[in-house]
Amino acid sequence: MSLRQMTLVSGEELEQRLSEVRILEQSESERYAIVKDDPTGEHMLQYSYIHRDIAEGGAEQLYRHLLPIDSDAVLGILFSEQPYRYPDAWKKPFLRNGPDNNYVWFDPMPAFEGDEDEAYAKALREKLLEFKKRGAYDAASVEKLFRDLDPS
Repeated sequence: MSLRQMTLVSGEELEQRLSEVRILEQSESERYAIVKDDPTGEHMLQYSYIHRDIAEGGAEQLYRHLLPIDSDAVLGILFSEQPYRYPDAWKKPFLRNGPDNNYVWFDPMPAFEGDEDEAYAKALREKLLEFKKRGAYDAASVEKLFRDLDPS
């Protein structure tokens, strides 16, 4: 069964199923690698980072994210410098771990859509301010404003 079909995946199961294909980048606190799900042959981009909790005396916690990628993305990352860094290239649902060493699917799109909504709201505000500054409130001007505000 594909990991994509599972709601909750245990860390132990991931350790048994995943094999590392290639390390892309590694530092003291972060690591990127391409891994393969051996039973299905599916590839994933793995991002791991260590969080040091200062309030807990510097205790370290390891977080892992696993983003499913297709064969073209694997080749693009390996050979054509396709972006893969978190969070910019992580716009599809991915597995991320929690405190009980279980992984759940996380969909980042609502957060990105919020950015788009804010940009749209800013554009609307600017158009309304321009409309008020012109001071023309006749039917033709109002109609033009509504056409300018319509995103379709």
